[in-house]
Amino acid sequence: MRYLGYSINCGEKNMLHDAEMLKDAINNKLEEPLFRLYGWHPACISLGKNQKDDFLGERLSYVRRLTGGRALFHDDEVTYCYVGKEQKNESVIDSYKKVSGILIDFFKTLGIELEYGNNKKVSTNYDYCMLLSTGADICYKGKKIIGSAQCRKNGYIMQHGSILFSYDKSVLEAIFREKVEGITTVNEILPDITKEDFVKKLEEFIAS
Repeated sequence: MRYLGYSINCGEKNMLHDAEMLKDAINNKLEEPLFRLYGWHPACISLGKNQKDDFLGERLSYVRRLTGGRALFHDDEVTYCYVGKEQKNESVIDSYKKVSGILIDFFKTLGIELEYGNNKKVSTNYDYCMLLSTGADICYKGKKIIGSAQCRKNGYIMQHGSILFSYDKSVLEAIFREKVEGITTVNEILPDITKEDFVKKLEEFIAS
């Protein structure tokens, strides 16, 4: 796996980088998966490819992802993007778990055991992605900590996701007009680690 580094960008640039990773893999028929980490500045809302934006207030701007799923508010988090070849006869959920397993293995090096969410179909009015837990998501003791989304094109998979470092509950509830519960963060689980140290350790793990 080729690690492309960590950077902090605006929402539009982050989504452009992810799209370019997928395009580069397809055009060059890459065999080796690509992986990058990034942050967001300023904070930004992203919507799933086909998600409606009618729940957002008039003054809230957003970017749209190539992937599906529901909205995220990207602020104090570490985001990842993986691009790799689609494997023959590999189910969608299996491909999610293959990529997400990289993060689960990393958290083990920090002494943290994460697990996948439930794999039940959900029907809900929730607009905020982190309030839902599926078999593609990663939880800690039943609380969601990483939300991921995926798209496929020309035999390649792009999966990206949000690793919550911390969050402001009042801000999230104001944006999504929903009660925020059932989620946790790196800062809650590992209060002594800084985001800089967390990113450094994750970079070292990915690059090794």
